[in-house]
Amino acid sequence: MTASTTAQAAAAASAATIAAAASTGDTMTATESTATMRAAVQRRYGGPEHLHVDTVEAPTPGPGEVLIEVRAGGVDRGVWHLMTGRPLLIRVIGFGFRRPGQPIAGEDVSGVVIGIGAGVTRFSLGDEVLGAATGSYAEHAIAKEDRLVRKPASLSFEEAAAVPVSGVAALRTVERAGIQEGQRVLVLGASGGVGSYALQLAVAAGATVTGVASAAKADLVRDLGATDVIDYRSTDVTSLDAEYDVIIDTGGLTPLRRLRRILSPTGTLVIVGGEGGDSITGGSTRALFAPLASLFTRQTLSGLMSVTAAEPLEKLVARIVAGDVRPALTRTYALADASTAIADLAAGRIAGKAVVRVRDAG
Repeated sequence: MTASTTAQAAAAASAATIAAAASTGDTMTATESTATMRAAVQRRYGGPEHLHVDTVEAPTPGPGEVLIEVRAGGVDRGVWHLMTGRPLLIRVIGFGFRRPGQPIAGEDVSGVVIGIGAGVTRFSLGDEVLGAATGSYAEHAIAKEDRLVRKPASLSFEEAAAVPVSGVAALRTVERAGIQEGQRVLVLGASGGVGSYALQLAVAAGATVTGVASAAKADLVRDLGATDVIDYRSTDVTSLDAEYDVIIDTGGLTPLRRLRRILSPTGTLVIVGGEGGDSITGGSTRALFAPLASLFTRQTLSGLMSVTAAEPLEKLVARIVAGDVRPALTRTYALADASTAIADLAAGRIAGKAVVRVRDAG
């Protein structure tokens, strides 16, 4: 029996334990009995203390969706925002006004396809995948097929779960910046999830990269390819006598005018994410204002909000396989410790990427 055949047989067996299902055309539909699963659940907005493991109904894939037996889920700032409901703009745009619309935490996912919804053509039972799912801190999760790609054999499930959200955001940022060989690039937040990928992608493009991070995380930033590392706790990079062709700001709060001071006259600034700020819009105000400010200068100023999709994820995975970039995975947590993972992220105790391991491969 081949490895592929074994995987498909295991997937079929797992699918059978989720629910008694009937095949109608190419749709998997649940019957009367629906199985349960363990998941990290938050039924009210608040801090990590409101996230706990509970037993809930297992999901069933709808049209264009697949059901994944989850191996691991990535830890990123988006999970924290959806958990806390902050800034309030998150609630207004449809993620749940009074309580989380999706009670299961997590978006980054890696695992094995064990269920196929109507119209799905890109995946089969047993395929190992990575991408973005609905509630990945659970034994099973639903994902749209256009937000998934196949996992390369060179990546473990834990490494794969550290790729999608942060990696795609970094790829889009570097593409937006148009980084070229020989340019001087500054990455603020270089030791974070997005920053660790953006730094590597800039180095792969032939740029000379300076990373801004805490002294405790400087070794990681250098290991990822930075020529210089500036400790933001002891040095205000905008006060230095330096000039950069490209500045990538991964969620800080440095005012535009100060960043422009160290940006070359025709340089490019890309702001990705939005941390801090007020309770309504958070740190996204700078990203929203940057394009307007760009109209009055030769500098190119922009903000970027990223959505994980198959097309950029395929590009990124190809770069990982080629050796241009790697997941900077430094911490792994058990599902029971998902709340600790989010608390550590919010407190700045995680360098690079961390994941929640839902189950061991096998």
